Amino acid sequence: MAEFIKLFNENPNPKQIKQVVEVLRRGGLVIYPTDTVYGLGCDITNIKALERIARIKGVKLEKTNFSFICHDLSDLSDYIKQIDTATFKILKRALPGPYTFILPGAKSLPHPFKKRKTVGIRIPNNNITLEIVRQLGNPLVSTSIRDEDEILEYTTDPELILEKWDNLVDLVIDGGYGDNEASTVIDLSVEPPEIIRQGKGSIEIF
Repeated sequence: MAEFIKLFNENPNPKQIKQVVEVLRRGGLVIYPTDTVYGLGCDITNIKALERIARIKGVKLEKTNFSFICHDLSDLSDYIKQIDTATFKILKRALPGPYTFILPGAKSLPHPFKKRKTVGIRIPNNNITLEIVRQLGNPLVSTSIRDEDEILEYTTDPELILEKWDNLVDLVIDGGYGDNEASTVIDLSVEPPEIIRQGKGSIEIF
């Protein structure tokens, strides 16, 4: 049975954030709100937790397309190769926001991701998520919660999410209704940058 806690985006309760972080440090899986759809995440440093998410998604860990949820741009240097000024300006303009940026992976990536040439980086405009990552001290590895329903691709109601994921995860955060549109994915590892998926984030800013 998963824990179910209510958090408010405007002012997340620090004690409850600490509770979430403790679950993550123990290798737990957490479902949390973002500025787009709800995400399923774990501590990037916990191999067993990463393997659990891969099993749930039915894929091999090495072949997953998980995103890294970071607190701010200063977190990126451990996970991506040095980027040029133009790329940095794009990131600075768009983040925090509803974007996933694909960037060249660093050699210092955590073990399961060592062979990755690129990684997806996300800094959501959501205080709950950003506080969790800040207190955790390193990124979350994350994947969107998709629905089998052909009409509703993403479940937006936290209580319905709990119902569905209760036996698969350790904690579900109720951060209010989620969005049903995923992030815009932009590949900055190629020149010119390529839009992989048009989602919630406007491409007008580029």
